[in-house]
Amino acid sequence: MNKKPLFGLTLSQLTDLVLTEGLPKFTAKQIADWLYKKDIDSIDQMTNLSIDARTKLSEKYRIGLVKPSKVAESADGTKKYLFTTESLKFVEAAYIPDNDRATLCVSSQVGCKMGCLFCMTGKQGFQGNLSAGEIVNQLRSIPEWHKVTNIVYMGMGEPLDNLDNVLSSLDILTADWGMAMSPRRITVSSIGVKPAMVKFLELSQCHLAISLHNPFDEERRALMPIENVYPIQDVVDEIRKYDFSGQRRVSFEYIMFEGLNDTPVHVKGMVKLLKNLNCRVNLIRFHPIPNSPLKGSPDEQIFKFRDALTSKGIFTTIRASRGLDIQAACGLLSTKELQKKDNQ
Repeated sequence: MNKKPLFGLTLSQLTDLVLTEGLPKFTAKQIADWLYKKDIDSIDQMTNLSIDARTKLSEKYRIGLVKPSKVAESADGTKKYLFTTESLKFVEAAYIPDNDRATLCVSSQVGCKMGCLFCMTGKQGFQGNLSAGEIVNQLRSIPEWHKVTNIVYMGMGEPLDNLDNVLSSLDILTADWGMAMSPRRITVSSIGVKPAMVKFLELSQCHLAISLHNPFDEERRALMPIENVYPIQDVVDEIRKYDFSGQRRVSFEYIMFEGLNDTPVHVKGMVKLLKNLNCRVNLIRFHPIPNSPLKGSPDEQIFKFRDALTSKGIFTTIRASRGLDIQAACGLLSTKELQKKDNQ
């Protein structure tokens, strides 16, 4: 009998499960506590459950944690973890320590259907959504999971294209019965899937990051096909309806491409697009991916771009590059494993 995983179930799902199995309702909260707050790997370790309850659960269920199949460590302390999914595909998570802060970048899909020109994951094509358990497993199954202070959904896939599972994973991460992280320590990135973005903004308190990369419709379309469906102007107009004056943040990711989006004209376009919006812009260095015609802007140009935006009142930072020696950019490690598997 193929036992079902418990890890990844929300409290309401666990409640339905225990009632179906004829167990007391309060057992659901006990199980959640073991799954999301403790270091256990078997149902037998849930010692405050009766022996009868543990026996009954063990007949049909397993914890369902999956350890990383590979890890690569950078000279700067960044670690890239590779996980094999239930469907025998590969996804990545990157652990990025920085003084008293440690960020985990998690994946939400195997591959991606969005086809952005600069993204290695997109070149894999779409192979499937990750379950809530497979998303949170990327945190729970690494040795440093207790050290992680921040989580970003900026790994493989478009999180808002897998909205239900992403919202369930956020519930597990932030609920008192789950891992009890502050939603202010979690950022979900999207290229701007507008209907799902609206649901996310309504149903979650986590930060939002939009992959912008160009303020002009035609130029962005050449980089990101999503512009054909949800133009960035419409996405920003929708974001303006929400309050980001408090602790919740919206940010815009902007990979710098030489000659394509790093000119004074693009500064003007950014200022026009984001005028009077309480936000920040994160400038990101582009690190080449195989068979890509794109070239990253030189640092001097990135600094000029930042200073020009800052002078116009847009809070702008340059993201530090991490893990370059272990191919920490999304999709590179899993693509290698995929190619290796295909060649066997």
